[in-house]
Amino acid sequence: MAKIITMPRLSDTMTEGTVATWLKKVGDTIREGDILAEIETDKATMEFEAFDAGTLLYIGIKEGDTAPVDSVLAVIGKEGEDYQALLDGKGGSSEGASDKKEEAPKEEKAEAKTEEKAAEPKAEEKPTEDKKAAPAALPKGVVVVTMPRLSDTMTEGTVATWLKKVGDEIKEGDILAEIETDKATMEFESFNAGTLLSIGIKEGESAPVDSVLAIIGPAGTDVSNIGKGAPAAAESKSEDKPAEAKADDKKEETKEAPKAQEAAPAASNDGGRVFVSPLARKIAQDKGVSLDQVKGSGENGRIVKKDIENFTPAAAAAPAKEAAASAPAKEQAAAKPAYVPTGEVATEEVKNNQMRKVIARRLAESKFTAPEYSLTIELDMDNAMASRGVINAVPDTKVSFNDLVIKACAMALRKHPQVNTQWKDDVTIYNKHISIGVAVAVEDGLLVPVLKFTDNMSLSQIGGAVKDLAGKARNKKLAPAEMEGSTFTVSNLGMFGIQEFTSIINQPNSAILSVGAIVQKPVVKNGQIVVGNTMMVTLTCDHRTIDGATGAQFLQTLKLYIENPVTMLA
Repeated sequence: MAKIITMPRLSDTMTEGTVATWLKKVGDTIREGDILAEIETDKATMEFEAFDAGTLLYIGIKEGDTAPVDSVLAVIGKEGEDYQALLDGKGGSSEGASDKKEEAPKEEKAEAKTEEKAAEPKAEEKPTEDKKAAPAALPKGVVVVTMPRLSDTMTEGTVATWLKKVGDEIKEGDILAEIETDKATMEFESFNAGTLLSIGIKEGESAPVDSVLAIIGPAGTDVSNIGKGAPAAAESKSEDKPAEAKADDKKEETKEAPKAQEAAPAASNDGGRVFVSPLARKIAQDKGVSLDQVKGSGENGRIVKKDIENFTPAAAAAPAKEAAASAPAKEQAAAKPAYVPTGEVATEEVKNNQMRKVIARRLAESKFTAPEYSLTIELDMDNAMASRGVINAVPDTKVSFNDLVIKACAMALRKHPQVNTQWKDDVTIYNKHISIGVAVAVEDGLLVPVLKFTDNMSLSQIGGAVKDLAGKARNKKLAPAEMEGSTFTVSNLGMFGIQEFTSIINQPNSAILSVGAIVQKPVVKNGQIVVGNTMMVTLTCDHRTIDGATGAQFLQTLKLYIENPVTMLA
């Protein structure tokens, strides 16, 4: 029996996922444990295994598309098995529903005939009866495509871009449009083949779910009476002005023509596997860009929309340089006019990935729910630098200043348990264990791998663990368990030359420490001005759990440990 496979929840904060790559295709035999696809979450790109055996009958989310958790990802069953009723969620009742639809017009017609015999109908009532009868049946081969529900909270959608126009031939799997939901802008593919006969919602317009989005069918079919209700108001307007639509199409073709001439001729790349999103492939075909010449900026070198849009063929660069070189000679020959700065206003919209959206949501929640305050203290790093030099002189040992800070924080938290807490409305949770999260900057945002039981680790163990977890974070190979369970967080921007900054608390922690760069400057020691090395650290606290005096005492203990690393051995 066929079984629906849904979008899995691969992390505790995941609400939707993106299919980065399908490793199986419809018709393939699936064994239990086979990797079906690579799914991009808000934290990493992870392989998704099949827990059922059979044949892959249906793929519900295409490569590059994003969908909420529990959306239909695929259907696995016996070869040739009918799975449509399973997708509809109606079992065998779909036929009964259609029978009822067919009976309804018959009853309406019977009632209409009875009314005609009883009395002559008014002129105003005839159009109403016609409207009821019109939707009774569609012309043969015609399919009405409605605004899809692309997320669990979506009630309406906006057509960001139409990638097809009226009159175009549509093949199954072609991208019809980009649709903006409440969560993301997603590519919408056609599941039907034919000619695009009508567009119901224009670019930039919004409409409720199930509104008439487009009509597909045999070329030349009259669809003027289909979808004339309120949701399809935009469609009826477009049908009334075919001349304007043609003019717009010509303008679009004229604008695209120079771009196609500038691009290098497209080359076939069927010989090898190319990681490219469907939208990027479509734009490349329209522009005549060979995918072999484009370097992808996505996961595993995947070519995305912005790579195609920003691509400049080498052949087009040479004439541009020649034109630029000849320009000064022409200007000297002519009279020099007054200089008027010119340019082109240009913007680019880059779709937010899952990681960036989750970072934005969680930081906003932290900023606007926790009454936070910050405390800053300056540390004398002369002894710390000397101690680090002695430690690193030991063979096969490498300890950074960040490792010293993490170890000092773990020991200070043991002495100040109020800082190692979490706030809940009715209770304050005191964590008996100490696990420190270390903020790591990656290409798409920020990840916080966690050092479990940090206070039980030595400096060299902390250094090795941080190096390993940071490498996994940058390669998007961190497991969800490696990013969960922190009780305190350290964020260090000193390697970027930042001397002082304030971080937003990483919920549900009660505090985060911001570490700046070590700066050499004049300091006063024993009444004398000497050259010293100092470092600024800032503790951001949740005032619901940590009072100002408690935060200050924590920083005093931290200062003692960092300025005199030998005390951490006591």
